[in-house]
Amino acid sequence: MSTSDWERLTAAAEAVLKPRRISKWIEVGGVAAAILTDRDNIHTGVCIDSACSLGMCAERSAAARMLTCGENRIVKIVCLNRNGFLPPCGACREFLMELDPGNSGMKILLPGNRIAELQELLPEWWGEKL
Repeated sequence: MSTSDWERLTAAAEAVLKPRRISKWIEVGGVAAAILTDRDNIHTGVCIDSACSLGMCAERSAAARMLTCGENRIVKIVCLNRNGFLPPCGACREFLMELDPGNSGMKILLPGNRIAELQELLPEWWGEKL
């Protein structure tokens, strides 16, 4: 694995990490994510926290941008807030896995600079049984 990929992803996520309130009901940018695809493209996204709970995590926001650009295969992902790296939440793990069977091997940068594959965070994934 190339260290430069992790540096590129971290820089891309940090560039969009801009916490702000955009209305009385919505805050955005407190968490940022950057996805590296199998085509070597980077897609970023931020969390959208809404009062009515219809918001979106940063990972799914980045994935939505990736899908809009016609891609669905993820090689690596970084998710962070002002305190450091974060693992994707359970809903994001599931969503990212469902996008492409090959995403099970995607690398995730975790707190403490540990790296895990998505399949490690979703053992015995139900979709493999279909």
